[in-house]
Amino acid sequence: MEELRSVAVTAAAGIQGDFRGAVRPGRKPRRQVSLMEIESWQAALDDLGATDLFGERPPWHARRANLLVGGLRFPRESGYVVAVGPRLRLEVTMECDPCSRMEEVVPGLKGALLPDWRGGVLGTVLVDGEIALGDEIRIER
Repeated sequence: MEELRSVAVTAAAGIQGDFRGAVRPGRKPRRQVSLMEIESWQAALDDLGATDLFGERPPWHARRANLLVGGLRFPRESGYVVAVGPRLRLEVTMECDPCSRMEEVVPGLKGALLPDWRGGVLGTVLVDGEIALGDEIRIER
């Protein structure tokens, strides 16, 4: 995982540099971009009392989500549009279920991320755009 301050996001390739967002010929993308609420990450860690030997919490990117959002609660459903920055538009296609790798981060984390869509949402790119740390994010119906 690599933290970026800005990045291009396109319908053809997803997030620049992330091979998982590329659209394969003849397929419809459903998982180009993953988004997670910081509040959901923190709630899962709180449930587990998760800290390392130094009293630090695992960083959000251990979840392997593309974008971290604060102060916005995603609807617990698919089919709505998330606007990021001035141009980027993402259609939320499904819940992002946590994988077994979360157990390597903190034992029990996979289970703590399962309820109430805590693992985040997945989406596909509708409108290309450049995004940057601190960009406005909002829900468009």
